[in-house]
Amino acid sequence: MDDKQFDLVIRKGTVVLIDAVRQVDIGILDGKIAALGENLNYSGQTPVYEAEHLHILPGMIDAHVHFNEPSLGHWEGFATGSAALAAGGCTTFIDMPLNGVPPTVRLSALEQKLAAAKGHSVVDYALWGGLVPGNIGNLQELAEAGVIGFKAFMSCPGGEGEDIFAEVDDVTLYRGMKEIARLGLVLALHAESEEIVSRRSAKAQAEGRRGALDFVATRPIAAELEAVNRALCYAEQTGCRLHFVHISSAEGVQAITEAKAKGLDVTVETCPHYLALTSADLEQLGPVAKCAPPLRTAEDQDRLWAELIAGRLDILASDHSPCPTSMKQGDFFEAWGGISGAQSSMELMLDEGHLRKNVPLPDLSRMLSLEPAKRFGLYPRKGVIAVGADADFALVDMSRGYTLQANDLLYRHKHSPYVGRTFECRVQATFCRGSKVYELGEGAAEKAEGAWIRPIMIVGGEVGG
Repeated sequence: MDDKQFDLVIRKGTVVLIDAVRQVDIGILDGKIAALGENLNYSGQTPVYEAEHLHILPGMIDAHVHFNEPSLGHWEGFATGSAALAAGGCTTFIDMPLNGVPPTVRLSALEQKLAAAKGHSVVDYALWGGLVPGNIGNLQELAEAGVIGFKAFMSCPGGEGEDIFAEVDDVTLYRGMKEIARLGLVLALHAESEEIVSRRSAKAQAEGRRGALDFVATRPIAAELEAVNRALCYAEQTGCRLHFVHISSAEGVQAITEAKAKGLDVTVETCPHYLALTSADLEQLGPVAKCAPPLRTAEDQDRLWAELIAGRLDILASDHSPCPTSMKQGDFFEAWGGISGAQSSMELMLDEGHLRKNVPLPDLSRMLSLEPAKRFGLYPRKGVIAVGADADFALVDMSRGYTLQANDLLYRHKHSPYVGRTFECRVQATFCRGSKVYELGEGAAEKAEGAWIRPIMIVGGEVGG
């Protein structure tokens, strides 16, 4: 047989496919997977990456990150954020519409974000638009420009000034769902009841209760459940496709699973921190581990793992929400409420899920890569190792343990609740569209060639861009 021409061959890696794990060679041409097979034939001039001791997974698609641009790149911007993701085996991220100024709730703001991203991301990216009071008329222009869906808050996300990303009232939520259903996109929801949370928070602070567990008590699972069930009711009436972000409880997953059984088009995401950390860790670590919804008890965490193992979770995403380290200190109610953890997402899930709990690698890869690609219009280009797909890979040494140190982090601000944690695996290299964007010991690529990826829309049975 004639030698085939490839730009690169990744040789003898243990490859995680949709339904199997086996050792194959990967031939890459023009940024795509051109061939998969044992002992591929290729020209002697072809560059080869030897991966015999490594597992090769589809690059993670992190559907939930906050990179704070435009205007707040000094918190975390596309350059440092994407480099950290590359170091964690992520090859595509979807940036949320808030935390930047202005938030992505109108076309002009989207254009500012795209300008900030261009030429600064080492991996590929897609963008969320936002649903807030007063912008329903802007949703169509955002959809036509290429956002993958819309994000809304059912509880107050905080912030000050004219350009805050405000939570939706019920009228905005219902009318927004009708419009998003018409546009054929997905609404992602932060589901916590503002009424429950604000009332409990005000009472705790008035009584001088301001510790870690006091904060947790202000955001109970009941607040999550109330918001989930209310949104599901509206979805049933409007036909809007829903995606619930960072669900922290088995009860929340179960309510969404019941809605799926009734025929609702809904998916559920959780985050590595709910599976790796508990409220006891929050007490020990302090505000660096503060997030909303908050970390739950060990018993709650066990039940959430049971839902994952049973296959009832769709997507794993980081909810990377960075800030200057000074904002993660002091009073629990005043500290910034977001975890900086995206660089560790894949390693955490492989360590905790596969190596410790024996979750099969194709199951973890489904939640880390395949399902986000399918849900948000990036499949079959992204999310899978298959001929014709983008050559996006995380190469992981499953037997290379290490203890995470602050200087391992590529974030702008090097804090994380996982510093000091020992992992039993480590990302060795990451490839995005056939180009190496990270190598352990070398760092992230200096050239930022990540591309903006618009969703593939299914219209009348035809695939269009």
